[in-house]
Amino acid sequence: MNAGLECIHLMPKNDQTMKTTVDPATTEPRWVRYLLIGIALSFVLLFLLLPLVFMMFEAFSKGVAHYKNSLTDEDTRNALYLTLLAAGVAVPINIVFGLTASWCIAKFEFPGKSILITLIDLPFAISPVVAGLLLVLLFGLTGWFGSFLDDHNIKIIYAIPGIIIATLFVTFPFVARELIPVMQSQGMEEELAAWVLRARGWQIFWRVTLPNIKWGLLYGVILCNARAMGEFGAVAVVTGHLSHLRTLPLHIEDIYKSMPRDNPDNYPAAFAVASLLAMLAVVTLVAKTLIEMKTAKEKE
Repeated sequence: MNAGLECIHLMPKNDQTMKTTVDPATTEPRWVRYLLIGIALSFVLLFLLLPLVFMMFEAFSKGVAHYKNSLTDEDTRNALYLTLLAAGVAVPINIVFGLTASWCIAKFEFPGKSILITLIDLPFAISPVVAGLLLVLLFGLTGWFGSFLDDHNIKIIYAIPGIIIATLFVTFPFVARELIPVMQSQGMEEELAAWVLRARGWQIFWRVTLPNIKWGLLYGVILCNARAMGEFGAVAVVTGHLSHLRTLPLHIEDIYKSMPRDNPDNYPAAFAVASLLAMLAVVTLVAKTLIEMKTAKEKE
């Protein structure tokens, strides 16, 4: 009986001790928290939401019919085709590379590992315009491989392969960079257990590794696809702004620059095509948020 009373007597003390361990971040004055939240929301409103609203307003300023005609124009359809083609080729290649590179980096120790990680991050550090110039230096007519390509009638620069290679270069790190930390945190215990049970390599990958990294992989694919569709600098260099090699970003610039002062109809047309890319970006952000929520629930 005395022991029970002692336990009851000690419980408030334990509760009081638990209440005193408060996260220091929650002890900030209320006005400081509201100020920081207000600054963050102001930046989002001024630099993200308002430009998007004005862009949609300008896109529909000439009416729905003009907006529809701007998107169904032959040049726009060709630009959309090239954009989807470049992304459709670059993203699967990046998936293969990302899985391979992240597996090697997370699961093995080998000479030059840090160099490989640095090279994966290289497209983040190099300007896309510089990347385009490097491709011209390699595959241009006067480049290192120019004479060989010309002898075999292979065109890369000022051709569709140049668009694909430029898109591939700038999107190279996205899948790998999302998968490396996921695989490192996963460890090798489950794979080793499956190997002890005599599972084969592909069985281990499909039934053990892939289910554990699926959300990270999908997250990287979404970011890679968004970057591929919005690339401008590198593609502009390798295409030379040729009319038949314009992707959507290049097409938007061309419409805007070709707008005569006395005929402003191209002004809404440029924003109409830009709204198409903006909607793709919004879809990307929604998918990104859903994946983050799904990953957080699985971790719980």
